[in-house]
Amino acid sequence: MSSNSQNSAQRSARNRKSEQMINEAAGGVTGLSPLVGVRQDDLVDALKSTTVQALKQPLLAAKHSAGFASKMVDVLAGKSSYQVGRKDRRFNDDTWQENGLYKRLLQVYLALDESFDEWVTDLDLGASEERKARFVVDLLTDGVAPTNYLLTNPAALKKARATRGGSLVQGIRHALDDIRHNNKMPSQVDKSQFKVGDNLATTEGAVVFRNEVLELIQYQPKTARVQKIPMLVVPPQINKFYVFDLTPEKSMFKFIVEQGLQLFTVSWRNPTSEQRHWGLDEYLNALTEAVEAVQAITGQPKLNLMGACSGGITASILAGYLNAVGNDAINALTLMVCVLSQDRDDSDITVFANPRSIENARRSSQKKGILDGAELSRVFNWMRPNDLIWNYVVNNYLMGNKPPAFDILYWNNDTTNLPAQLHSDFLDQILTNPLATPGDLTVLDQPIDLSALDYDKYMLGGVTDHITPWHACYRSTQIMGGDIRFILSNSGHIQAMVNPPGNPKANYFSNDALPASHEEWLEGAQQHAGTWWDDWAGWLQQRSGKKVIARKTLGKRGAFEAMEAAPGTYVFGVSQ
Repeated sequence: MSSNSQNSAQRSARNRKSEQMINEAAGGVTGLSPLVGVRQDDLVDALKSTTVQALKQPLLAAKHSAGFASKMVDVLAGKSSYQVGRKDRRFNDDTWQENGLYKRLLQVYLALDESFDEWVTDLDLGASEERKARFVVDLLTDGVAPTNYLLTNPAALKKARATRGGSLVQGIRHALDDIRHNNKMPSQVDKSQFKVGDNLATTEGAVVFRNEVLELIQYQPKTARVQKIPMLVVPPQINKFYVFDLTPEKSMFKFIVEQGLQLFTVSWRNPTSEQRHWGLDEYLNALTEAVEAVQAITGQPKLNLMGACSGGITASILAGYLNAVGNDAINALTLMVCVLSQDRDDSDITVFANPRSIENARRSSQKKGILDGAELSRVFNWMRPNDLIWNYVVNNYLMGNKPPAFDILYWNNDTTNLPAQLHSDFLDQILTNPLATPGDLTVLDQPIDLSALDYDKYMLGGVTDHITPWHACYRSTQIMGGDIRFILSNSGHIQAMVNPPGNPKANYFSNDALPASHEEWLEGAQQHAGTWWDDWAGWLQQRSGKKVIARKTLGKRGAFEAMEAAPGTYVFGVSQ
């Protein structure tokens, strides 16, 4: 093979590996569930309760110890045949199958993993305690995987030899840089390749209103005529708004304005401890001012509202509040990957969400004044250590590679804080589930009744979303009024939303019926090739009024004149 062909093959292999890393990590970006966090005490308690239960059943412990010993005999004799999971790429290197020593090492690890799983299954634990036990055991087994260490990672050793130690030197540099600049966590993205306002968040627009809590950005129309009813986007407070405006080929905002829709978005201010008192009341007051600004700028009394994840919760509460005070500004509502009716059993990462852990999380943020975005990211990474930690330990430190340059991962690492009061309000949502029952939640002295919202709604879930599982998103169809269209997109939490046209793997499910059971909904659903964006655009256009001539100037003379160009100032952490 020529040197050019070899280089091309090597580049292709690197690109495939980078794509694998990106896909795994992009499915696990930060969402609402880690607000509770997992403290060291929670893990110790889970391990303690599991150990106590094991000691109560000595015959069971003896049985599994003997079983593991028997498996080791088979491994040493070369008779074991444990298989790596189909999606587990840690052991892709041929050495794991071709070298007798490494092959046995792999078999030992897989036998250990299987034995722990069998042992936890046989313990007499309740459903919640079993999930906690599995979480702790998985942390331990993930941590001792042989691929995480240089001497037992054949791919890393090969590269060290091929580079005469250069990869190890580079890995040490990466580790030292992460210790100094990345909260002692392995970097997930090459941040040098991105700049907000340069190659991210580039859709043309301007800030047309600003208050203490938010900036309102209006986007420049891209068609000669636009539909008269505008749309206002409420992004999550946990992350920055430009998840909807990544690189141009992935930008939902670019797509929306190209459909002839008038678009506004909120960009939240990144709070410090000085804003510790900001809660739902302050955020709703700020959003009400933004709604009034959109109405004044467009001259339209109605607008379509969209929210995602925690922004979807806030948008729903805003809609409920406006309805309660007799304000009929909302014409239609879109909710993406948003859980309004909470259930501790929704996903593995909410297993530690009990009253004690919630109160501990509340006290922690109240003491600091904020829930620190970097701390939140660290907690979430440990919820999925293989994808979000060990994956990068191996790539960055053992292999000496740079992390991938990927826009979603850059956005995910561009963290924001939550003020202590808003964090406390969100924790109350998890603890008491007030939105599921009309009147249980009161904001700005108004009881919230989501069932009274009788206008049309579009709701989105993600097939593999482990943060806001789609069956939990589907529950919202049972507690809200109006005509609802529920769509199930392929992929996980963020990539379910960031699903632009042209992706050959994109598909989604729809079902006009809304039975009580999500399983029944899926049984009757029809699968469609392509992105749900096209379906949603058609739905929006039907609810956005007649077309009018697009105004060339943004804002409105007087109180709402255009200020800084999009993406504004708050996205950079610049305070008022």
